[in-house]
Amino acid sequence: MENNEFDVFVIGSGIAGQTVAKACVAKGLKVAITDNREFGGTCANRGCDPKKILLGAMEAYELSENLKGKGIGKPAKINWKQLQKYKRNFTSNIPATTEKSLTELGITLYHQSPKFIDEHTLLVEGKKVVAKKIVIATGLVPRTLNLPGAKHFKESDDFLNLKKLPKKIVFVGGGYIGMEFAHMAARAGAKVTVIDTGKRPLHAFDADLVNELRKYSETLGVNFVFNATPTALKKKRKQLTLTYELKGETHTIEAEAFFNTAGRVPALAGLDSEKGNVQFGDKGVETNDYLQSTSNPNVYACGDVSDKNLPLTPLSGRQGYVVAENIINGNDKVLEVPVIPSVVFTLPNFAAVGYSEEEARSRYKNIRVNFKVVTDWFNAKRLNAPLYAFKIIMNDRTGEIVGAHLLGPNAGETINIFTMAINNKMTDRDIKSTIFSYPSWGNDIKSMV
Repeated sequence: MENNEFDVFVIGSGIAGQTVAKACVAKGLKVAITDNREFGGTCANRGCDPKKILLGAMEAYELSENLKGKGIGKPAKINWKQLQKYKRNFTSNIPATTEKSLTELGITLYHQSPKFIDEHTLLVEGKKVVAKKIVIATGLVPRTLNLPGAKHFKESDDFLNLKKLPKKIVFVGGGYIGMEFAHMAARAGAKVTVIDTGKRPLHAFDADLVNELRKYSETLGVNFVFNATPTALKKKRKQLTLTYELKGETHTIEAEAFFNTAGRVPALAGLDSEKGNVQFGDKGVETNDYLQSTSNPNVYACGDVSDKNLPLTPLSGRQGYVVAENIINGNDKVLEVPVIPSVVFTLPNFAAVGYSEEEARSRYKNIRVNFKVVTDWFNAKRLNAPLYAFKIIMNDRTGEIVGAHLLGPNAGETINIFTMAINNKMTDRDIKSTIFSYPSWGNDIKSMV
């Protein structure tokens, strides 16, 4: 086999791509991997992990602010510069460490986005590379905003690396990224506006709980503009001006920074996938149950870029494992996806797993819905938490829990208990008969069902 011929060539070095590469090289296959950005992928370098580091300081600020005068004399202050320095302790070494570990395993590394020449051949770093199997694991990229001046929008990477926090910030898009960043920026002292084309933020989440979060966000100073269509972004000396349409009228808003948080799409542009006979749609590369391309059997796709995606890191790793198994053993592993929780890391956290109320009503004859705002419960009162709410959905005939939606402190952790409950078809009686530690957030779920 020549130097530029491989058994497996992986495009993308995030969790999904690394999982495939490591599993295949462990079985003696000749493997290469490439990335057009820092090795290690989005989550570790410029996504979930650094976001959670910044959130840690916000959590300390939030708790001290809520307990001001209740045992805390002087609330914490956010030092953005120090916080960014602390974050870099976690992120700066990831690319080099990732490259070192892959190289030591005998995996060949490239540093460029390749282009398909044909179904087996790629052009990367000016070299033709032939591979028996090609794996696309390129993840997601920000959705392009098609309007004049769009080049002046900053993206999520830019927010996570801001050396200095602007005084006025506008987020165009009220999805989970926009809402998370809005909460951070507002607590760190910025004047924040969220503009969205829809009638509310977080359209994929429960409307009742979203309404509670929106109202609380406004008390933090976050201003919302809904049903608005951005039409142009113009840069001045120090400020930028966004023009948008609302109810047939033209409006403008000025700020020091505008961020595109209008969602993310599969990162497939530039691969010349049509030359590789790789078909894809809005959800990503079109794949079968084996995560194999439906149009080119030599190609597999895993992680957020496949059409079986949910933009969640744990699922990316599972998909990578499935692809590796099918390459090694010949399509004997079907992707099985359990119920998976998702969390919006605002403060308070907004977490969900299982069916929405609408989905449950369409699937079951009768359901039971427990929806309450419970800031009077002990765990909320002891922290003086301003918001604690839940909506639990059960099959009324069996008592089986089929959906859980939580809004409050520790919701990002508590949702995991509901995830296990739903995956194991547990009922309200099963939960109530379980003895949890007390007084804990986990114990609260007995009162939720």
